[in-house]
Amino acid sequence: MLIKIFLALMGCSLTLLVLAKILLILAVPGLSEPMTTFGLALLLAAFALLVVACLVFVVRCLSSQMQAYCSARQRSQRRLWFMQGYREQVEQGFTAKLAQLRYRYDGKRQRLLARNDKKHINALSKAIAKQLHIAKPELPQTAFRQLQNENSQYRNRLDGEGLLKLLQKITSAKSS
Repeated sequence: MLIKIFLALMGCSLTLLVLAKILLILAVPGLSEPMTTFGLALLLAAFALLVVACLVFVVRCLSSQMQAYCSARQRSQRRLWFMQGYREQVEQGFTAKLAQLRYRYDGKRQRLLARNDKKHINALSKAIAKQLHIAKPELPQTAFRQLQNENSQYRNRLDGEGLLKLLQKITSAKSS
């Protein structure tokens, strides 16, 4: 409806301005000046009507959007999205903290295992050294030295299986 009024006012104003121009060309200055003024006023009114219509449209759109934004349904939807985001953030924080703790305690556990293994290997090496000293009279000197060297090599390499095999070798050599 407003567009029809705008177009009608534009048509009238352009008609009056063309008519004023024709009257000016026909040398009727007394009538052309008021017609030009009236035509310009109609043109200004048409554009003012268009601007007011646009402003009313924008205000209506904004008010409907604000009503939709402030509605209970939208508030509950935003609250739900917030809670989901918060839960995901907490879960990610928990996962990151858990990974950090696992990393820290795995390192501690590995160090404890290494210390424990070293302690047991040293104890086994001492037991082998005692067995060697017990079996020293029964073994030739070169075999004794070789077994001692193997004991120190396995101990330095932290080779528990090698030490166990060496212990079995000593006990079998001792019994035979």
